[in-house]
Amino acid sequence: MSKQTFLQGTLILILAGLITRVLGFINRIVVARLIGEEGVGLYMMAVPTLVLTITITQLGLPVAISKLVAEAEAKGDKRKIKKILVVSLSTTGILSLLFTPSMIFLAPFLSENLFTDSRTYYPLLAISPIVPIVAISSVLRGYFQGRQNMRPAAYSQVIEQVVRITLVAVFTSAFLPYGIEYAAAGAMFSAVAGELISLFYMLWMFKTKKRIRVRRNFFKSVYAGKQTFNELMRIAVPTTGSRLIGSLSWFFEPIVVAQSLAIAGVATHLATRQYGELTGFALPLLMLPSFITYSLSTSLVPAISEAAANNQFRLIEYRLKQALRLSLVTGGLSVVILYVFANPVMELMYGTDNAAIFVKVMAPFFIFYYFQGPLQAALQALDLAKSAMINSLIGATVKTVIIFVLATRPSLGIMGAALAIVIGMMLVTLLHFATVVKVVSYSFYVRDYIKSILTMILAGYFGYYLYEHFLSFDSLAIKTLVAVAITSIIYCILLIIFNLVKKDEVKRIPIIGSPLAILIPNRK
Repeated sequence: MSKQTFLQGTLILILAGLITRVLGFINRIVVARLIGEEGVGLYMMAVPTLVLTITITQLGLPVAISKLVAEAEAKGDKRKIKKILVVSLSTTGILSLLFTPSMIFLAPFLSENLFTDSRTYYPLLAISPIVPIVAISSVLRGYFQGRQNMRPAAYSQVIEQVVRITLVAVFTSAFLPYGIEYAAAGAMFSAVAGELISLFYMLWMFKTKKRIRVRRNFFKSVYAGKQTFNELMRIAVPTTGSRLIGSLSWFFEPIVVAQSLAIAGVATHLATRQYGELTGFALPLLMLPSFITYSLSTSLVPAISEAAANNQFRLIEYRLKQALRLSLVTGGLSVVILYVFANPVMELMYGTDNAAIFVKVMAPFFIFYYFQGPLQAALQALDLAKSAMINSLIGATVKTVIIFVLATRPSLGIMGAALAIVIGMMLVTLLHFATVVKVVSYSFYVRDYIKSILTMILAGYFGYYLYEHFLSFDSLAIKTLVAVAITSIIYCILLIIFNLVKKDEVKRIPIIGSPLAILIPNRK
């Protein structure tokens, strides 16, 4: 099994994430055009319940597995790695058997009483089988990531999306004649199928690449794994707390939004439609660069854990700077494009630009979201998951309260929920950063961030002026693509002009000719 460097592993995950996001957007476009905003609203109301159930089932083990396997790998302790796998699989298996039936049993109550739209019952029911599948996959991903081999996780993401996009149109179209709630359930079922095939691939990779025999003396290893279980829980429980807070916040989000809009006098069907526009259309676009921050976060945990085990604190600071710089460069370009071209992009993707206003309002602040993943990964790798949990709790509480305060006002309505999401996100990121700098020596170059902001403003202005006054194509698609391409080129040129990325830095990238090379700073 080949081990990659931090940057190589990150690039593999970024490339896979890019492919996955493109396929994912195709999937969303198909679903949106078939079932519309209201159907997407039903779909998105069910997703937080699924995420909450998966979070409880995983128990934060993927991060803990990655960290402990990386440490055991550094010491060459194969027996420890086997114990980690056996205990993790046993734990997630038992939790899956408990929570999957619970999700099915509670679906009628959730749909009728909390979401205020009984049609969410069918998507909730359709997605429930995915829980044990994701639980097992997450253990295997944590194992591969801990050994700093990112290829299996990367390929499995692509396989999952290919299967999903292949089936989503079939299932959605087949169930649409029975109603949009059944069509939304069909879209959910395609996700189950994609995850299942992805799991088969992970199992195959593990069987062909493993150096340990998991099934031999499985139960004996479980009984002897008390210390390993305690070590996993020491990392996993605080990590679960942090993720559980986020998942609980997301679980309550559609409930609070639905109840708040009802107080504001918005009809149930309209509230479902507006929630679909915000969470199904606008937020996925704003979260587009998160495949990069997710890749960075995944690579950071074992990289920083290994550096911390060897007391290489300068390397920890360097890795974190790499991650934040890449997040800023790529996130900045996303902010520019989404803010300037929100209307044509939404029109091209979904056939309507109703949700463009959410993109324009939220985009400038989403640069904080792109920083959040790497910062949280650093906290987890430095055994500061408890601090990350507290930060997440504060942000989630503030967000939920502000949603209720703002969304209940008829003058704001669903826009109040959008503003609350932004405020909570910014607060968590700032708290994470404050926690990291208390532990790790970190030099904050204010001048570079000012240059980055100036780069975004200039690139955005040139892009807007070009789109409005110079491009006269009859086709909206061609006009938008040309404008986005030229804006991206201007942005990259400004990065070099302002010395945010140096020309000689590109030559240090280990993957020659990578299309991402110009965007990846690698200076010390």
